[in-house]
Amino acid sequence: MSVRQNHPDPEDPVTKNPPQPDMEHQRRAGIYRLLAALLRDPPSAEVLAYAGRLEGEGDRGTPLGKAFSSLALAARHVAPAELRHEYHALFIGLGRGELVPFGSWYLTGFLMEKPLGLLREDLRRLGFERADDVHEPEDHIAALCEVMAYLIADGVDSDTQRHFFQTHLGNWAADFFNDLAVAQAAVFYRSVARLGRAFTDLESHYLTLHD
Repeated sequence: MSVRQNHPDPEDPVTKNPPQPDMEHQRRAGIYRLLAALLRDPPSAEVLAYAGRLEGEGDRGTPLGKAFSSLALAARHVAPAELRHEYHALFIGLGRGELVPFGSWYLTGFLMEKPLGLLREDLRRLGFERADDVHEPEDHIAALCEVMAYLIADGVDSDTQRHFFQTHLGNWAADFFNDLAVAQAAVFYRSVARLGRAFTDLESHYLTLHD
């Protein structure tokens, strides 16, 4: 993970959620955790097994429900070696991958620009810091999904959630997932793109309503 709370949540980031009185919030945090687990590294066998059980999650007729079904099918049939190769081609490559999954890149065309500085200020205010063993910038899409999951699970107010989403994630995530959906190297990750786009569209609507 690229960032961590000063008091990290001990729960598993994929298969468990912290106790929440509001099931809607639990579900939102869980989807953010799933996206983070799929995008930070080639998914582990545990993550793929979890994703493979998501068939029929939610309303199958909605974009999110269809995205869950697509991801579940892809997770059950992908070969781990092929997935590692796909992830490398998409996000690492020789010098760089086909996609650059950082907010600063999408917002300015360059890494380590002003959006990253603004993000770091907000992360400090919220009590997050970069993990000691991670050297990539904090605006990696997986790290931002992790932060949103923490904010929701900790019951942080909707104004703070909305500010963080709109300032650091919602203003570029759709473009990233659109690019991922049509990337030449993407096979399994087309289903991840579909889930990410459907969910961030819902989040944008949800957070606008809860002001």
